[in-house]
Order: sequence, then C-alpha cells, then structure tokens
Amino acid sequence: MFQEDFHIPDEMIVGKLRSLFTRTAKKWYYKMRQEHSKHDWLWWKSEIITKWANNSWRYKMGNDFERTIFNSDKDKPLTWFLKQKDRLCALHPDMSESMTNMKILRKCGGGPEHYIKCICIGPC
Repeated sequence: MFQEDFHIPDEMIVGKLRSLFTRTAKKWYYKMRQEHSKHDWLWWKSEIITKWANNSWRYKMGNDFERTIFNSDKDKPLTWFLKQKDRLCALHPDMSESMTNMKILRKCGGGPEHYIKCICIGPC
C-alpha cells in the first residue's frame, strides 16, 4: 500500500501512528517524537523500517509463527488466523494468498483428514 494510492496527506498518516502502535512500538514512537519532533511520513517510514524490519525482528516473527499452534480452548479462530497471516505477510510479502493459507492451516493441528476437510471447497 502506497501513500500516493490514496492521496492521503502526510499529516493524516503521521497523526494516525499513535493509535496504530501498541506496547513497545508505542513507547518507541513517543520517544522518537520527543527526540526528533515533527517529521513527514517518509522520515517515519524510514525509521520504522530501520527499527522493526531487521534480521532480529524477522527471526522473532518466524519463531512466533512456528511455535504457535491453534488451541480451540484458548484462541478465537479469526483473531488467531489474522495474527498468523500478519506474521507470514510481514516475513514473506510476496507469498501468494493460497500458500499463506496452506501454511496457516498446517498450524491448526489435527490429522490429514482434518487438514483435507479444511481445504476442501464444498462437500468432501
């Protein structure tokens, strides 16, 4: 998604950052805002990529994806699925949607029969 696709001014994008970030990222944002004052979206985009899109972050995201298995007792299906999808899309932005879905389905547990039922469209 690109800024020019939506013709959104810098002020609106930068103004939304505070509400988009959570926990550690929000603390980082407030610290950066205090230290560097106001900047345009391109500056913030560069800083975000420098801070978060590095090898350490990718390693953590990959580990988080690999160790997380769906647990119907504690996970809400849609929330769990979207979190896994976000992780995979962040790690592999060029991965097709069908491959992303296949990788996530493999994390749902169950045997081969369960897996086949999940990927079937219509009656199996």
